[in-house]
Amino acid sequence: MKLTKLIPCLLIFLLFTTSLNSISAKTSHQWMDKSLSAQQRTDLLLKNMTINQKVQLVTGNLNHYYGFYNEEIRGLGVPALKMADGPAGIRIANPDIQDKKSTALPAPIALAATWDVDSAKAYGELLGNEAFNTTHNVVLGPGLDIARLPWGERNFESLGEDPLLQSKLAIPIVNGIQSYPVMATGKHWLLNNQETERFTINSVASERAIREVYARPFEEVIKHANLSAVMCSFNKVNGVNACNNETILTTLLKNQLNFKGFVMSDYFANFYTTESANAGLDLETPGMPGGHWGDQLIAAVREGKVSKEKIDDMAARILTQMFSKGLFDYPTENVQIPAKEHGQIARRLAEQSLVLMKNENKVLPLDKKEIESIAVIGPEADTYSAGGGSSLVVPTYTVSPLEGIKNAVGENVKVSYAAGTDPISAGDILPGPSAVPSSLLTPVNGHNENGLTGEYWTNTKFEGKPSFVRTDHQVNFSLGFYNYEGFNAQSPKLAKIPAEFNGEMSARWTGQFTVPVSGEYTLSLSSLGSGKLYIDNELVIDNHSRKLKTSKRTLSLIEGEQHDVRIEYSTGEAGGIQDFGGLIRFGWEPPADAVEAKMQEAIDLAKQSDVVVVVTRTYDSEGYLDNVNLDLPNNQNRLIKEVAKANPNTIVVQMSGRAVQMDTWQDHVPAILQAWFPGQEQGNAIANVLFGNVNPSGKLPITFPVDEKSTPVSSENQFPGIDGVSEYSEGIFVGYKGYEKNGIEPAFAFGHGLSYTTFNYRNIQAKAVRKGENNNLDITISLYLCNLGVVSGSEVVQVYVGKLPTKVDTPSKQLAGFKKIELLPGKQELVEIKLDPKAFSYWDEENDEWVTPSGEVPIYVGSSSKDIRLKTIVAIEP
Repeated sequence: MKLTKLIPCLLIFLLFTTSLNSISAKTSHQWMDKSLSAQQRTDLLLKNMTINQKVQLVTGNLNHYYGFYNEEIRGLGVPALKMADGPAGIRIANPDIQDKKSTALPAPIALAATWDVDSAKAYGELLGNEAFNTTHNVVLGPGLDIARLPWGERNFESLGEDPLLQSKLAIPIVNGIQSYPVMATGKHWLLNNQETERFTINSVASERAIREVYARPFEEVIKHANLSAVMCSFNKVNGVNACNNETILTTLLKNQLNFKGFVMSDYFANFYTTESANAGLDLETPGMPGGHWGDQLIAAVREGKVSKEKIDDMAARILTQMFSKGLFDYPTENVQIPAKEHGQIARRLAEQSLVLMKNENKVLPLDKKEIESIAVIGPEADTYSAGGGSSLVVPTYTVSPLEGIKNAVGENVKVSYAAGTDPISAGDILPGPSAVPSSLLTPVNGHNENGLTGEYWTNTKFEGKPSFVRTDHQVNFSLGFYNYEGFNAQSPKLAKIPAEFNGEMSARWTGQFTVPVSGEYTLSLSSLGSGKLYIDNELVIDNHSRKLKTSKRTLSLIEGEQHDVRIEYSTGEAGGIQDFGGLIRFGWEPPADAVEAKMQEAIDLAKQSDVVVVVTRTYDSEGYLDNVNLDLPNNQNRLIKEVAKANPNTIVVQMSGRAVQMDTWQDHVPAILQAWFPGQEQGNAIANVLFGNVNPSGKLPITFPVDEKSTPVSSENQFPGIDGVSEYSEGIFVGYKGYEKNGIEPAFAFGHGLSYTTFNYRNIQAKAVRKGENNNLDITISLYLCNLGVVSGSEVVQVYVGKLPTKVDTPSKQLAGFKKIELLPGKQELVEIKLDPKAFSYWDEENDEWVTPSGEVPIYVGSSSKDIRLKTIVAIEP
């Protein structure tokens, strides 16, 4: 028979056998039948899984350098869980997927500043879309950690300090993510509110604080968004590690809050086998070099330490969510992200998030027709700024503030740039004074170069020849986690330290310091390990400590003098430093009139310009430090003051994910715009608000204190804790509620935010009724809101509940509801807001229940927690 005659026969045979295999597969894989419920499909699949396969499902593993995958179970058609960090965009670990680029959204704290559920929905939908189309089916977000500390380094990943605000925004985020075949993960469960000692700290809080504050966002998202997963944290909760804490995993989360999804550990946060499995952990995410489950968990089952029923429950929780969210039926894809289209979504979100903190004499918006020259000043004004750590994404493109301002004004306005200070780096997380500016430092044998000569060793004793030598502009470093590729959000202007120095190391910096003006100079070393500062070969600071500390020495110096500088640093035996990396900063506190070359260049430019826009930023990142110093880092405070003296038309655009202290310069500038980390379109969003193309409507989701000592959490036992214990002694009085209780006046109140128009509130009405068989409380308020200005604008109407009619201590103000309203000039609208019943209740620890006292309750309505426009009373019937 000829081959040509054989081909049709072969094709028929292949088609026939393929059809038989398909029928066989459908018969043997009944769980693939979409007409069945998720629970039915799970039950069928579990019956066909061996104990080894079930343990394989619940045990994550590191997949090469991707790190966020567990294995698929091919014989059963179980897809791999392909995870991506997702609080501020989809962080792609695989370089083969779209060059690791995705849309960099405004930080979650910026989204919280919109106070807008529609924006939150758009945010979540974009996350779900890009996760699915970059081959991911699990988003590790949103972050539901309450911003307890105003200086929290991870506050930028939070949705603010208030549980109701968090809840109202987290629900549409999760629903948006899960509108695709993607599972959302609420994190971190529980009391994960500081980075300092985050791996070991024991967070001690009352049951009432947990139920009313820290568990509330999780509870609401579980109830209203069918949350798929929860990630447990590193810290201890009331003495027990979070990921093997039966009280919070099983009793509270699964039983009391009725969570039907699964609990995964944070990476490396599971420390046990039997204890964590029995406590309620369902999925161990990858550890290095391996985790504590896998073969160890199989052995525990065989030895009777973990029951087969427990393994079935763990596997069932994961599979049910995978079936219900479509992971079995809709495999992830690699579809190119529409960069411009999604970038415009990021821009619109950013525009809604910017908070106009101050606008004296209506200096904003700027009129480009009346301006001939603009000076843009700031170390990062010409680059893209974002928070660091696991939420750092590689943007599809970026627009810097400088570029955005140039785009806005066109060619008719001269826009010039000066940095003013050195770039911001991970070293700026360290406590202590700002780093000595590079322009005052000269390396050994330096020619037309600034900085000190740095020599690096991979041992702790400067032994042998240094393996790395270069000129470092400043001695200002946080190595370890902050220096790993993909986690470091430092300026692209700074050269990176090779990763080989992220563990034990030693280094020496040498050169000269030139005194800019005669006076008293306080030099400092902030370091962990052993740090020594020599001036003209004299040891002036010997900073040896197993804990991070700052030591200072004051010297009288003469203008123009050059002094030899030598700094010797070793991680030494600073307990665990090999895991964290070297930490050191050479700092200074100069005389008030000391101005170095970079700052002088900015001052000169300011004098020549009609308007100055100073763009500042902080360095915020996941890691192992919280910088309790709320000052702007790296001499930016002095920069603002000096530039404002040179030109009174100075506007500050402040980029950070946390509160900053403004008291030293706030009164010297007429306008302040809080821009957060506003995503990849940050420049265009900032410019659109500065020039009035967008009327700012953002409101603060956190309180800005006057300084770090004027907060409800300023005692050492609260932060960073004593002997490894952080006492949540403020109880339920977190954020603005604590400021109110303690009579602490903030710099800028929770909910604060100005507009280019004016809103009038009038005719408030309040009504409370009991409804339904369960006698549920239904409380609504109504009022008229009117735009009195000549431009359109949006206002966030905020409703607060006063003290409840009970002997139990309750807040004098607690957010009970809010609504964002957009109005044309001269228009008014009837605003109705349904209030949160739990704002009228408290958690009774003795009886484990919510209690709603009967009686009259004050209602406050306003534009912030301080700016109250209307008051009324509502009567709560028993």
